[in-house]
Amino acid sequence: MDLLRSEPMQLVQLIIPAESAHRSISYLGDLGLFQFKDLNSEKSPFQRTYATQIKRCGEMARKLRFFKEQMMKAGLSPSARSVISDDFDLDNLEVKLGELEAELIEMNANHEKLQQSYNELIEYKLVVQKAGEFFHSAQNSAAAKQREDEAQQRGEGSIDSPLLLEQEMVTDPSKQVKLGFVSGIIPREKSLAFERILFRATRGNVFLKQSVVEDPVTDPASGEKAEKNVFVVFYSGERVRNKIVKICEAFGANRYPFAEDLGKQFQIISEVSGRLEELKTTIDFGLVHQSNLLRTISHHFEQWSHLVKKEISIYHTLNMLSIDVTRKCLVAEGWCPVFATNKIQNVLQRATVDSNSQIGTIFHVLQTKESPPTYFHTNKFTSAFQEIVDAYGIAKYQEANPGVFTIITFPFLFAVMFGDWGHGLLYNEFFSVPFELFGPSAYGCRDPSCGDASTAGLVKVRATYPFGVDPTWHGTRSELPFLNSMKMKMSILIGVAQMNLGIILSYFNAKFYGNELNIRLFGYLSLLIVVKWCTGSQADLYHVMIYMFLSPTDDLGENQLFFGQKFLQILLLLAALVSVPWMLFPKPFLLKKQHDERHRGQSYALLENSLDDSDETELHHGSGSHEEFQFSEVFVHQLIHTIEFVLGAVSNTASYLRLWALSLAHSELSSVFYDKVLLLAWGFNNIIILIIGLFVFICATVGVLLVMETLSAFLHALRLHWVEFQGKFYEGEGYKFQPFSFTSLDTEDE
Repeated sequence: MDLLRSEPMQLVQLIIPAESAHRSISYLGDLGLFQFKDLNSEKSPFQRTYATQIKRCGEMARKLRFFKEQMMKAGLSPSARSVISDDFDLDNLEVKLGELEAELIEMNANHEKLQQSYNELIEYKLVVQKAGEFFHSAQNSAAAKQREDEAQQRGEGSIDSPLLLEQEMVTDPSKQVKLGFVSGIIPREKSLAFERILFRATRGNVFLKQSVVEDPVTDPASGEKAEKNVFVVFYSGERVRNKIVKICEAFGANRYPFAEDLGKQFQIISEVSGRLEELKTTIDFGLVHQSNLLRTISHHFEQWSHLVKKEISIYHTLNMLSIDVTRKCLVAEGWCPVFATNKIQNVLQRATVDSNSQIGTIFHVLQTKESPPTYFHTNKFTSAFQEIVDAYGIAKYQEANPGVFTIITFPFLFAVMFGDWGHGLLYNEFFSVPFELFGPSAYGCRDPSCGDASTAGLVKVRATYPFGVDPTWHGTRSELPFLNSMKMKMSILIGVAQMNLGIILSYFNAKFYGNELNIRLFGYLSLLIVVKWCTGSQADLYHVMIYMFLSPTDDLGENQLFFGQKFLQILLLLAALVSVPWMLFPKPFLLKKQHDERHRGQSYALLENSLDDSDETELHHGSGSHEEFQFSEVFVHQLIHTIEFVLGAVSNTASYLRLWALSLAHSELSSVFYDKVLLLAWGFNNIIILIIGLFVFICATVGVLLVMETLSAFLHALRLHWVEFQGKFYEGEGYKFQPFSFTSLDTEDE
């Protein structure tokens, strides 16, 4: 597996017989190592040969989506035990899906009708019960009133008796006004507006009686539950009745007939109850039948869906091929890795045999100057880091791939900024508490007086701590200056190492940026840091680097770390000064010289070169001979790049100091949360305060260190790779190898 360079690719032409074309494309999709080129890009999707087959498969895909919606409503999911097989006939599947769809649609229509009837009967029953209560209460009140009036008439004198006209109206039923009524049920939120509109439309010549239904009622039209009221509207006259009916329709009130006779009311309730039981049984039986049908569909759904998606992708690919009608074959062009040549030829041969074709597929490698796609072998582990690189840009063909080094450097740089092994791993601290993971500390007490939080009295009794920070440094007065100095210098070492790696890789890509200043100057600073750590010298590196430029000939004195240091500094300084004009002047003059030679006809290809190369050179000469060389423009362009390179030598290295800043901030935040929250709460010896302190400590650790700091460290590590590292050598202007494959069909949306 080679991740440094992309796989060698080749452009291939396939001449496929028409009778084996479908199976050949299918087998290539199973292999997943051939990227087809669209040879019909000038045609619209509707003008292509297999548009009818795609439309047909799209209709089957629509039916499968309908089945999935029905299964989701029924609480079913496609069975994972479905075995995916290619042994099926597309015509039979199309017929099968059509029959199942028609059966489901009929079931749904019948269920909706039955459910609507059931909901209407429920409302009808409620109206009969509530309205019956209205009439029963009114009749009782009227009878009681009549008895009271008769009693008063018998007990009172003739002076208080009613007038003759009133007596006639009471005693003569033919002269009494007969009131009609409309009964029904209405959503509760509309009841007030309904009452108001009735009053205005009839000018108050109606009497409305409402009763609240305690439980929500399923609306027959919408199928949704709603709070409703039963109403009865009493009126006089046919014109008023028509107005009431129209208002009921406008407010979505459902009207139901009602009989005044008490016996008929009981008969209606009995009939409605029986009808409800019959509908309930029928609905339940229909749901069971529908559930069984959907369960049968779910057992085959994954297989059907996979096969339909596969057919759609095959026909889309066939539409990219050129059809030779005279020779009854299809011509395909595409890219494939060189190592896959035998595999592709084998599957094409198998497709020919399985299709009973008399003619095999012709495999022909084409010569082209088109840039091939980029293809890297990755696995589940390396693909994550390759995606980080690809987010910046896809590598050009055969360009050095930063993903190889990102596998190591990205987790390492992240760990430098996120080192506590309670949160990550590196600095021998668990939530800011030091641990002796790699043996005891190298320092010990000289006498009992060194028990306080100070380095006074500590002496080195063992070898230097093998990995990370010595636990003894934690809590001492010199801890922060020590960590500050150590992490800053470590950041410079890491930055110089990674950038120099990028410069080395730039030679692999033939991309020379002039950032050798990093190797000379900051490489020398890195050397001084390592020598100082190894020798234990007290030299001031700030003084060394500053006076290397201000007074390069002065004596170094106590800041000298090794023999010949002064001579080496002068040599590096001169080399750095020479690098600037070396980057600025040669390139414009060389470009001018090449242009003049082409203009005089001195750069034609030699006679032994191929005819194609000679023709290309002549074309290039012919197109460039009429252009004038703009020396000033080229010189200014190179000057801008030179300034950019010189400043980048400093700024890119300084950018790695973010490793120092974030690691120090992470360490100090961990210490603050531990010392000022958890230990402070522990010191009160109160269980309530301890619980509150522990809660605050957990929230601060998770929210700040494990969320915000994680995101910050990830983004900074990303920037160091994209800008400081990849910017030295990586262009990322290629395009990814995307072979025709069936492996991602189940994850792609239609």
